[in-house]
Amino acid sequence: MERENTWVSHCTDNFVTDTVEFDSFSEISDEGDMEVSAVSMDLTLPNDLLERILAYLPIASIFRAGCVCKRWNEIVTSKVFLQNFLHVLPLKPWYFMFTSSDEPVGYAYDFVLRKWYGIQLPCIQTSNWFVSSSSGLVCIMDNDSRSELYIYNPITKCHRRLVEPPGPKFSHYSALAISVNRVSHKYHVSIVRSKQVLENFFQWDLSIHVYYSETMMWTTTLTEVLTGWRAGDESVICDGILYFLIYSAGGGSDNRHALVAYNLENQSSHDLVMRSFILVPCSLTCGRLMNLKEKLVMVGGIGKHDRPGIIKGIGIWTLDGKEWKEIARMPHKFFQGFGELDDVFASSGMDDLVYIQSYGAPALLVFDVNQKQWRWSQKCPVTKRFPLQLFTGFCFEPRLEIAP
Repeated sequence: MERENTWVSHCTDNFVTDTVEFDSFSEISDEGDMEVSAVSMDLTLPNDLLERILAYLPIASIFRAGCVCKRWNEIVTSKVFLQNFLHVLPLKPWYFMFTSSDEPVGYAYDFVLRKWYGIQLPCIQTSNWFVSSSSGLVCIMDNDSRSELYIYNPITKCHRRLVEPPGPKFSHYSALAISVNRVSHKYHVSIVRSKQVLENFFQWDLSIHVYYSETMMWTTTLTEVLTGWRAGDESVICDGILYFLIYSAGGGSDNRHALVAYNLENQSSHDLVMRSFILVPCSLTCGRLMNLKEKLVMVGGIGKHDRPGIIKGIGIWTLDGKEWKEIARMPHKFFQGFGELDDVFASSGMDDLVYIQSYGAPALLVFDVNQKQWRWSQKCPVTKRFPLQLFTGFCFEPRLEIAP
């Protein structure tokens, strides 16, 4: 039975007052009974024990708990509670889905409770901005000048604008990635820029720029000219290594894609990019990179041998050294809804979950790496209003205690 609920966050130094409505597609216990139990518990438990119990609730339940009474609200918005929350095991990532429009309003899917929540993102202006996330923080970059960047927490809505990055203000391709230290909350943001050399179709200027939150400054760590290859818009940081996909720009290569591994902690070396060149596992139509527990995972469209631009399936691989190992291949009953063009889906993942969605529909498919299980999410509340309407999204870990 479908029910409508309200998720309310309360205003403190770490929270912003905001009321958002979401549609629930799963049964929940009767609220009246829940409130009776809450009052009984409130009378018997000391604050420190109650804080620890509440810290283990799902994020949405914590916000609901803050509505029970004044005491509970004070607990879930206190600094002590946030410290307890810091030591809780990582939460399952949510997936934020939104449609192509000038209003970046969408829905976030809670995998644990199997519910969608309506959320409006701060800072982001259109759905075609670049997005990367890590350990509760999300980094976004505008798609026009590619010099306007923000770091924010989607749950608390705390955000901060970064100083403008170096390098060419307008590049043909850019790839954004963020890595957050779970203990110190320090973070690094990387941008891989690729710009075609004037009057040369086969040469591309490549540069890597890294932002360090400790110094609040950018450093250009690499500039190089690639021949026959260019960077694109896919990158991710895993265990101090920046991975990004490069794409054939002609020059006789039989491969359309390849991977580059760049050590952010040991930046050096002449001709670095081509020396760290890793072939992809098969003929890909497109690739999506993600960090699953500091392991690089790629979701890719598998091209047909005779027509490499046509997708015949979707696979998932992990990188072990320089060797790819296939984790799973999407069963045909799920794949048949994705179409057959070369670039038809968005995908991102975290922890042990991989989310995949078609650009042409709001349906969301989830793959559990540990359980080796595929399943559709609960139906998203958004509806398709016209045939060519597009959808996209990204996943993030819901955290309360981290701020940019």
